[in-house]
Amino acid sequence: MLKKILFFYLILLCASSHAQTVRKYSNEFMNIGVDAAALGMANAMTSHTNNVNSGYWNPAGLVHLEDHELSLMHANYFANIAQYDYIAYAKPIDDQSAWGISLIRFGVDDILNTTELIDSQGNIDYNRISLFSTADYGVTFSYARKLQIPGFQYGVNAKVIRRIIGKFASSWGFGFDAGLQFEKNDWQFGLMLRDITTTYNVWSIDEAEYKKIADAIPGQNQELPESTEITAPKAQLGFSKKFIIRYDYSLLAAANINMVFTKTNDIISTNFASVDPALGLEFGYTDLVFLRAGVGNFQNIQQIDNSEKVGFQPNIGLGFKYKGIQIDYALTNLGNQSAALYSNIFSVKVDLGLFRN
Repeated sequence: MLKKILFFYLILLCASSHAQTVRKYSNEFMNIGVDAAALGMANAMTSHTNNVNSGYWNPAGLVHLEDHELSLMHANYFANIAQYDYIAYAKPIDDQSAWGISLIRFGVDDILNTTELIDSQGNIDYNRISLFSTADYGVTFSYARKLQIPGFQYGVNAKVIRRIIGKFASSWGFGFDAGLQFEKNDWQFGLMLRDITTTYNVWSIDEAEYKKIADAIPGQNQELPESTEITAPKAQLGFSKKFIIRYDYSLLAAANINMVFTKTNDIISTNFASVDPALGLEFGYTDLVFLRAGVGNFQNIQQIDNSEKVGFQPNIGLGFKYKGIQIDYALTNLGNQSAALYSNIFSVKVDLGLFRN
């Protein structure tokens, strides 16, 4: 039943979000985050990211790579209905630059298509039910280079977006990101600008299939929507510092200020921009075992009595690193009262130089 409801929601969402205007929430699967280590710290990664996953968090961080690296992640969302997968590869070009590539897939599979459940005679025929999938793909190409100014590095991303809703609709999108990092006196600073030119999606809608669901809500969706969608730019400013405690122990403290240039339910919201802070901590022992915690996604939530309260999302995580292989786990969405909606996230990062040596 849940997948049936989700089916109509996805189709109507596709139909309603294609107008040629800037959307508050567009290509949101690209904003979830990658790497269990980062998610355990509530995504406060902009300033100190320094491995293969930097292609997502801030491409400038790729210049810290010492060898080829590979990263894999899998997560389940919405009580295991949605599957979220990520793979990335990156390598140094020389001692001044690096490049990387990554792929994200967010999909819901085996959704019941009941648009032909009732035949032309008005009879219900369960044999007319079929299955389809909806999937969003994002491929990112990254390049990073150190600047002539000591401590500065920059990075850029070129993104290709592919979104498919069964045979009903599909789209292609293109966009760019730019990032900058700066290090001084053991402090690290970062700036990430996402969709700096706006990300432009062009949809193709099967008109015959669309007519089958046009009356799912009486009186609505009677006209075929426009076929373009624009994702607005976002900015993320971060800073962090790592403290060494008696040689064997370390504490990394990081913060992000996440901005979208529209009015949302974020804790700070204006017509010009909305701001959502994120805080993360990582406690490490001999660069072998890591405990992480973070809090973010601060939102103004309206109650039934029209009063407002501030909601937030705490995350926790655990990681192990040994000889170039790092395994991480994060438990996210802890603020949700339904245990079924907690998200268990696993990721693996491998320094491929380990096998060559």
